Amino acid sequence: MQEKTFGLNDVVQMKKPHPCGTNAWRIIRMGADIRIKCTGCNHSVLIPRKKFEKALKKVLIKGEHSE
Repeated sequence: MQEKTFGLNDVVQMKKPHPCGTNAWRIIRMGADIRIKCTGCNHSVLIPRKKFEKALKKVLIKGEHSE
């Protein structure tokens, strides 16, 4: 199975869309828990890493890792 790699500021697609209709999320915090923000309505959610990795479908846009 292919390993999914993701990082800070990446835009990712989750298996289930957000109720606002958008399926793209930006990773804004990483650690034991991962905070993602909906790109449609800017709602943010804190998810345990294991649950996030299961729900992740693919990385849409690689984020900028600068400064």
